[in-house]
Amino acid sequence: FSCHWAKAHFRFRQPYSDLAYGLEADKGGTRTILMAVQAHIIRHLLFDRTTAAAHLERLQGISRQEQGEALAAALAQLLWAAGGDGRAVVCLVTTDTHFVPRGDYRADSFTERIHLFEFLKKAAAQEFIRDHINC
Repeated sequence: FSCHWAKAHFRFRQPYSDLAYGLEADKGGTRTILMAVQAHIIRHLLFDRTTAAAHLERLQGISRQEQGEALAAALAQLLWAAGGDGRAVVCLVTTDTHFVPRGDYRADSFTERIHLFEFLKKAAAQEFIRDHINC
């Protein structure tokens, strides 16, 4: 992983603003992933939520909590589709080392700290992501 990938994260624009639905993108190799996630965030905010607001008004002025819920829904949808076999895997980078390098693998102090979580239900994956949204 490049340093851009290792430092990448999802960051929304200011809550309750006209662009509160939008992710901020830094320079680097993660912009394409951000665009895919952004599309799913917009889909979620427009079509999955129940609100009295008109379609385009549903995007504006959302709260920090609504941003987190939209991001969790978008990521769960993408991971579920990527799994393709009725499961999703979520990876979190932790401070603990989860395996010891052997053989030809050279430690990079990033990969060995990845902890995998497997889910057999999309709703469970979405709940886990929502609960760990700041990770």
